[in-house]
Parts: sequence; structure tokens; C-alpha cells
Amino acid sequence: MTTPASPEWVRIIDVRHLPAGQVEILADDTERRRLAGRFGLTSIDDLVATVAMQALETGISVTGRIRAAIIQPCAISGEDFAVAIDEPVDLRFVPTRDPATPDEEIEISADDCDEIEFDGLNFDLGETLAQTLALSIDPFAQGPDADRARAEHGLAGESGNGAFAALAALTSKDSA
Repeated sequence: MTTPASPEWVRIIDVRHLPAGQVEILADDTERRRLAGRFGLTSIDDLVATVAMQALETGISVTGRIRAAIIQPCAISGEDFAVAIDEPVDLRFVPTRDPATPDEEIEISADDCDEIEFDGLNFDLGETLAQTLALSIDPFAQGPDADRARAEHGLAGESGNGAFAALAALTSKDSA
């Protein structure tokens, strides 16, 4: 996921002065409105991350939870519906490594995939949390009126006449 030119939820953390214990990182009205636009949501009514940061030999560990109350359009009907998001956060920020030479073979472990590199003495936890939120949103979520919309538009079950109905008909002929 690419970082926008102007991140919506900026929380710069200085690795020399990590907060002790758990901290709450709240998004204000403007940040939530801008993030909703970026992620194609109708609105984000609440967004908070509760995290603890710990210095490690190899970087900074950030663990906790991100919670959001969002309004998003149904993938079937297009009508807005409320969704609650409650996801774990388990991130590791590491200093930027030397780039590999073009033909050098690199081995990546499963743990390496969860690392976020940063330069200098600061990293932006807000943008990383925004990306964590984006990964938690189901782009194909179906609202309470999805079945009605399917029926209304001839997309429902066995009475449908689309590609899946044709496949179902072929399958039933093969098994007869």
C-alpha cells in the first residue's frame, strides 16, 4: 500500500522517547473524514488505537488493538451500513537496512514481512495504523439489504440466470 502525498493520520514517534505503558491514539474529525475519503468509506465515526511500544535490540515493537466504527456501502446494494472493526496490532519498526546489490540473493523470513523500515530517529505510527485499518476493511462486505438487492436484480440463488447459474445447470446435468 502506498503512502499518500499528505498522510491523513500523522503521529510521529521519537524512538529515543517512547511512551511508557499503553497509549491511546485517537483520530480527530478531520483525520477520520480524510481517511474515509481515501478508503472509499461513507464515514469513519470513531477511530482509536490502543498500543504499547517497546524498544528491542532490532527496533521498536508496537502491539495492541485498533478499533473503528465505520459506515461503508454494501457491495451488493450500494446502501450504507455500519461496521465495527476491532483488530490486533503487532508491528515492528526497524532502522533502514543497506539496500541489496541488484544480483544479490535475499532470504526473507515470515517475521521480516511484518517489519516497517524507518530512517533517522522517528517513524510515523499514524500512517501505519491507517494502513492497518485499510487492511481490516472488507471491500466486499454485504449489508443487511444484500439479499433483497440480489432478488430485486435477479442475482439470487437458483432463479438467477448469470454465469454461476449456467455452471450449476451444467454440474447438475453431469451428475444425472
